[in-house]
Amino acid sequence: MSNFRMIPVASDSEIRTVSELADEIWHEHFTPIIGAEQVSYMLRTLQSFDPIKQQIAEGYEYFLLEEDGQLIGYSAIHALEDGSLFLSKLYLRRACRGKGYASRVMASYIVLCRERGLGRIWLTCNRFNENSLKVYNHLGFRKIREEKADIGNGFYMDDYIMEKAVQ
Repeated sequence: MSNFRMIPVASDSEIRTVSELADEIWHEHFTPIIGAEQVSYMLRTLQSFDPIKQQIAEGYEYFLLEEDGQLIGYSAIHALEDGSLFLSKLYLRRACRGKGYASRVMASYIVLCRERGLGRIWLTCNRFNENSLKVYNHLGFRKIREEKADIGNGFYMDDYIMEKAVQ
């Protein structure tokens, strides 16, 4: 059995590693969906060192995802006062997709929800991100609404809001 780990991000060095992974993964995955200009803007404003550090200070929990000593991606969550867990990020390197890692991460978050008394997990996913939507459907998430959010600089996030109950 392989050695899969979710490593909590705490140090500046780990935050830099997350930012580097984001740069790699987002350019590869999201450029065909939202375009290079919006990817660069979102990386700069949401997934570079300072914004990630600020999110952690606000209660977001980031994790580096590792398999047998190799970084395969990252994830971030935020427990909310309404009794839910917001799955803010779950991004895998291209070569690591389709290998069951999303299921392993989700299983960990379900355990975490039970430990913390949280009844559901919810997320946002770009409406045109077909592969990720398939994964989330497979994991038991259901679309509950659509949302178009202005993120500045003339860009929008055009998402489905999806959720999964935790028993």
